[in-house]
Amino acid sequence: MAAGSCPTPPPPGGANPCPPAALQSLCGSPTDNDPLWRDVQSCTGGSPGPNCLNVTQNYVVLHGRPENQHNYLLLPTCRIKGIECPFISTSAAANYWNDAWQNARNGGSVPVRYPNIGLGINSQIARRYDQLHIHMAGVRASTQRRLQELDSMSRIATQPAQWAASQYQVAVTGSGGDRTYRALRLPNLSQNLFTLLSNNVVVPNGLDMGNQTLVVVPKMNAAGFAGAFYVLNSDPSVHDGTSTCDHLLVYR
Repeated sequence: MAAGSCPTPPPPGGANPCPPAALQSLCGSPTDNDPLWRDVQSCTGGSPGPNCLNVTQNYVVLHGRPENQHNYLLLPTCRIKGIECPFISTSAAANYWNDAWQNARNGGSVPVRYPNIGLGINSQIARRYDQLHIHMAGVRASTQRRLQELDSMSRIATQPAQWAASQYQVAVTGSGGDRTYRALRLPNLSQNLFTLLSNNVVVPNGLDMGNQTLVVVPKMNAAGFAGAFYVLNSDPSVHDGTSTCDHLLVYR
């Protein structure tokens, strides 16, 4: 079998396929020396260390930095540099966002101990390391309130086809002040968010997938998870937009 390739379709009960060798220039080679990719290989090499908090066929969960109970990373066991890898927007790719939620939620495998949870990925131009990693962290109560307020004002799209419309580009305050995000509400994470972003925002508007950031904020109420997810996207093409999820997530 060629380096970097995996069987398609996957065997029953087995791992999801990985990007084919033909995409190594965009998605990375298994021989790459990225620190996070080395961490993944260490976790899956037969002797997982204490930083390997959850190891599966499709992903591993590690501590983030700083190390605490609301800062974790979910990384594919496939070699995937990041959001720019076209394979992750195909139907063959694993649903890493739902995997992150199933770990981070209350009662999950690696729960985020924070009143409000946020999941996020940085763009190619904003990230530090080149192995795809979804941050599992906290968000401020003010962020949760703002999103629910926008929702009540019908300023958040309810259909993916509406996601890029100007009326759903909203200001949300984070650590760097107000930033503008395209806002979408989904009832679950059963759909691949990379696919939704590519098909409804990036391709129709001639944008670069590598410039995109994604943030997912589960809607919460006094009883806990309220059965919906706010999905935020931004990039430099949006007025006051951003390519990083770090403005909204709380790591410390």
